[in-house]
Formats: sequence, structure tokens, C-alpha cells
Amino acid sequence: MKRHKALQPLSRDHHHGLLLCWKIRTGFSKGVDAKRIKKYADWFYKNHTLPHFEAEEKYVFPVFGLEHELIKKALTEHKRLKKLFEDEQSIEKSLSLLEEELEKHIRFEERVLFNEIQSVATKEQLQVINAIHEERFEENSEDEFWL
Repeated sequence: MKRHKALQPLSRDHHHGLLLCWKIRTGFSKGVDAKRIKKYADWFYKNHTLPHFEAEEKYVFPVFGLEHELIKKALTEHKRLKKLFEDEQSIEKSLSLLEEELEKHIRFEERVLFNEIQSVATKEQLQVINAIHEERFEENSEDEFWL
């Protein structure tokens, strides 16, 4: 199914999230210190993940309502991902889990949730989603550990 224009910026955010997963994997495969990877992940979380989750939770998920099973799953995953991003104790383990779980979450939203949302959303709901979210990704090239 072709992605509706209103959801395309969120899908592009997902692309950047998948790149984060790749960067984490690449960093580990190159033996990069987990603290360097964590610093980048923290920047990504603050500048991209949190605003993305907020946009989904405030404008996209209400299309179905918070009691819908797909929305419950997405919200549970958001909560779990936030914990992994925020873990300061087991950095290497949390980054490894984050890389796996974030990729699964993005695949779920892209392959299942967004397809369902765009099939039931009203024109007005899609207009609201379209109006609130602009693609604004700017890379942090301070420490490109993945290169």
C-alpha cells in the first residue's frame, strides 16, 4: 500500500530510526566504545525519537483510539524503547536491545499500523496529521563512529 502523504514525514523519521539501528550495530562490530554510541543515541532520542513519539501519540494514534489493540501495542513499545534509551546502568546491553526492539517497532508501525491508520482515517484526521509534522532531520556529525 502506498503511504499517504500525511504519514510520509513520519515514515521518513522511521527511516532515520532504522539508520540508528544500523549505526549501533556497526559501532559494535567495529569495537567502538559503548559510551560513544550511547552519546549519539542520547542525542537522537532527545532530538528525534521523543518528538516523533509525541506526534504519533497525540495525532496519529487517536485515529483508532487508545484502547485499540494495535495502539496498545505501539504505546507499550514506546514505553519500552524509552526505558532502553534512558538506561544509564547497562549501556551495552540496553543499546543492543534498543537496536533490536527499535527495528521491530518501526517494521510493525510501517507494515501494519500505518497501513491500518491510513485506511480508516478521515480526510480531516489526515489533514491534522499533515499539518503538525514536518521532516526536520539534521544529522549529528560530531562523532561519526559508524564510518
